[in-house]
Amino acid sequence: MKVLCAFSGSLLLFIVSANALADTVAGTDGFIDIQTLIHSSVQLEYQGKVIQIDPWDRLGLAGAKPADLILITDDVGHHLDPAAIAKLRKPGAPVVMAANGADQIDDGQMMANGEVMTVAGVTVEAVAAYDIIPGEPSHPKGEANGYVVTFGGKRFFFAGVTECVDEVKALQNIDVAFMAMNVPLGRMTPAATAACARILNPRILYVYHYDQDYARRALQPDYIGPELPEGLTVEQSITRLQQELAGSAIELRMGNFYPPLN
Repeated sequence: MKVLCAFSGSLLLFIVSANALADTVAGTDGFIDIQTLIHSSVQLEYQGKVIQIDPWDRLGLAGAKPADLILITDDVGHHLDPAAIAKLRKPGAPVVMAANGADQIDDGQMMANGEVMTVAGVTVEAVAAYDIIPGEPSHPKGEANGYVVTFGGKRFFFAGVTECVDEVKALQNIDVAFMAMNVPLGRMTPAATAACARILNPRILYVYHYDQDYARRALQPDYIGPELPEGLTVEQSITRLQQELAGSAIELRMGNFYPPLN
């Protein structure tokens, strides 16, 4: 396993990788640029076409470019932010989302779990995203989407907030996977995230949506949430994930999902 990790602010910065192109992946005809923005927000760019996934305007969208296509995984504010969509959406650019966000974006294009469509010249597959472990916060089956996006000849999987459900396990030929970790109630612990990644076996894995306290503090500065399972810190959970992936051929990239809040 190759590891590339970058934590900002007070967190550790280290790189253990021979790969100098840390935020690109080779496409059919040139590189696909990958920019990690905040929490679960990602930007893909290839040959002048930009896709935004779950853009969130908490810190001003620094580095984000106008989008030809926007994908929304769920209906809560750090996934579906109408202000961010309005800022980044090119005229006429489609906004693809699950039906639970229909009342927030008037002309959103709804996709149901399992549906496949070509939109803005990009093949998009909607993948079920839901809980196995019951309890609140709840992510019921059928309400939210993950997405497989074929872009520049590569298959990107954006899991959204989901456990390793059968629909995720069934995915094939994923080149780059973005998977949530440390989801509340002990869902997607580092061990569970690593086990799911080993099933998918992408060449590259990014973990995102793994610091739930950060997302809460972004809106409630004094928020202090419960400890992670086994009393781990967020930093320790990343180390645990690395340990769980040891011996695999998966390249782990952490990106910069948690810039300092201001």
